[in-house]
Amino acid sequence: MTLDPEDSKIITLARAARARTGAREGAAVRDETGRTYSATNVALTSLTLSALQVAVAMAISSGAASLEAAALVTAGEPAADDDAALVRELGGTLLVAGPDGQVRG
Repeated sequence: MTLDPEDSKIITLARAARARTGAREGAAVRDETGRTYSATNVALTSLTLSALQVAVAMAISSGAASLEAAALVTAGEPAADDDAALVRELGGTLLVAGPDGQVRG
């Protein structure tokens, strides 16, 4: 699969966020203006968020109205249904990749 350079960029950002913190998931999103946001999952006793939820929240709270694309990097299962629905709601496409950056779906 040949990726657009901008899609490769968000996969790289998601991989870097995951590697930097040792998190289970890393995610990055690109909004309608081309701005990018990267995040990892949050797993606290009182708060649990997926990496995509955090990245989308960062984008929306920064003024994004929609997404062009989102990337999730995880060694685990495919994106949760809620995460995929979140990206679709904002008009974006979702790329899921393994820790090695290879797109799985």
